[in-house]
Amino acid sequence: MSPQPSSATLIWSHEADTQAFAHRLAALPGVRQAFIELQGDLGAGKTTFVRHLLRELGVQGRIKSPTYAVVEPHEARQEDGEPVLRIWHFDFYRFNDPREWEEAGFRDLFASPGLKLAEWPDKAQGMLPTPDLVLQLQVQGQDAEGAPPLDDENDDAAEAPAAPRQVVLTAATPLGQSLLEALRA
Repeated sequence: MSPQPSSATLIWSHEADTQAFAHRLAALPGVRQAFIELQGDLGAGKTTFVRHLLRELGVQGRIKSPTYAVVEPHEARQEDGEPVLRIWHFDFYRFNDPREWEEAGFRDLFASPGLKLAEWPDKAQGMLPTPDLVLQLQVQGQDAEGAPPLDDENDDAAEAPAAPRQVVLTAATPLGQSLLEALRA
């Protein structure tokens, strides 16, 4: 039986807060086998967070959004002698047909070891396993339409001043609970 979901709320005032959180999360060994859902409107900072987390985990090279590909695989070389960390970054924004799930082999990817990150999980509702941790990002002080983008493919977007983000972390599994407790410490 899964534990009752528990949550915590953070404010990321600047992109540096996003990076600092990614650093703390990447330091937790459990994250390497977690499934994390990222929820929020366009421009909320989901992809920006993923990029910071992947960098903190040791991913090298360009980290692009999987918006058109649906999934981008990554590998992080571990310095501590651990095997290579496999990471899958999903973006279900353009996901339309549940048959794509089976045809693309997503069930197998979710069953394999490694970190899974999913943006727009609601578009694949009913097919995804229970996430360990859910990050709900919301732009503060203005609606998402008027917010300076954090997760835009345009590199110039990072130069715009970003509005603070409220981030609600919800643990839905024992692994998620242990991650949340460690982040609270």
